[in-house]
Amino acid sequence: MREARAEDARTEARRLIRDLLGEERLSAAALVREAEAALGADRVARCVELARGAPLTRRSAELASLAGLLVGTRELGPRWWERARGGKPLVPDEVLRSATAVEPWTDLTVLEMLTAWIADDAADRRWGEPAAAVDLNSWQAEDRVALPGGVAPGDRVVLSFDAGGRLDAVVVRRPDGDLGSNLDFDSLRYSRPAEAQWSWGVAAGLGPHPLGGEDPSPYGTPVDAGAARTLRAWALRHGAGAAQTGPEWRVRGDVVAAIERVDWMWRSGEWFAWWRAVSALVDGDPVQLDARLAEIAAGS
Repeated sequence: MREARAEDARTEARRLIRDLLGEERLSAAALVREAEAALGADRVARCVELARGAPLTRRSAELASLAGLLVGTRELGPRWWERARGGKPLVPDEVLRSATAVEPWTDLTVLEMLTAWIADDAADRRWGEPAAAVDLNSWQAEDRVALPGGVAPGDRVVLSFDAGGRLDAVVVRRPDGDLGSNLDFDSLRYSRPAEAQWSWGVAAGLGPHPLGGEDPSPYGTPVDAGAARTLRAWALRHGAGAAQTGPEWRVRGDVVAAIERVDWMWRSGEWFAWWRAVSALVDGDPVQLDARLAEIAAGS
């Protein structure tokens, strides 16, 4: 069942990528080539530099952000990179060059931040600026936001809930005669850049995603052999098949490929500790690796 859900997600992601990018076979090289045509070689070179500098377990997310920037630039035009937004002191080009964090996305990487920015701008162009933001960690539908002036029963008010994410609140007349609103969860939608970011990440997976100019390849770096044996054996004991774990893990690329194949996110909660351990193994963080191996051993 879990494997079926994982494959359903990948199938939907591949469909969206075909619709958004026209790509059938996903690769970092193809993404970079398409992005250069839309963003320009200099911007893409900087994006690739940032992706190359990220931990290997984060590279897929950085490339997914590049996919969002590609679709967003096609939609809003290259001048988007030169315009400020919402009183921000820097334009996107300056943020890309300087790696300066801007509100409200200071907890994101530079590429994720820019993708959130362009996804929101694309959503605003398509559906208008949102009247308010709503936190969907609560599924309460009634009267979540203050209504703007001039609305009447039956009107729809656009709200934001995520970067590029929008939904409507439907204005209603309450029994006491006051106006209220109900969130219409069926109206949940994302702008095309946000869809591209999610879709590329799911469809392309964790990797390996080699980038041009990497010699030697970071995926060829050897990993701690003892930790690799322990974590591969743990995966086999907890339901992963031999075809999913693959043969002995010798280098980072072996581990990245195995992580992608085992679909750990669709398994039981104990796999989260395994994910943190293999991430530390791939990213070469011995302190975290020792801590996560101890955590796994304590839970066995």
